[in-house]
Amino acid sequence: MTKRPVPLARPTRTAFFNDCVTSAMADIAAVAPDALRDVIVGVEEVPHLNVAWSGDRVPLSAALEPGRGRKAQIVIFERPLEHRAGSRAQLRDLVHQTIVEQLSALTGRSIEELGGEPGWDD
Repeated sequence: MTKRPVPLARPTRTAFFNDCVTSAMADIAAVAPDALRDVIVGVEEVPHLNVAWSGDRVPLSAALEPGRGRKAQIVIFERPLEHRAGSRAQLRDLVHQTIVEQLSALTGRSIEELGGEPGWDD
């Protein structure tokens, strides 16, 4: 992962989360330059009810296949990811791995090829 300079002031929760997403995308682009082509990555605070999930675990993200006139989409859910991470460093890693997993599912590329770690959530 790319090292970032230390900021003078601690960023807000939202600014830090957005930086995690931007950093993850830059790291993925560095190892697989064309992997994010035709894929839109967005952030929502929480999953909406129209996102299917079951059981006790709230989804951390969602991936939508491309449709007629629509690019593939990855949606990262900010609050569930923050809740799951124990620190900002863990959050940065979790955001990266979550985007990699969803991108792998959409593109058929391996997690390793996209710069992720296999079995990270076992």
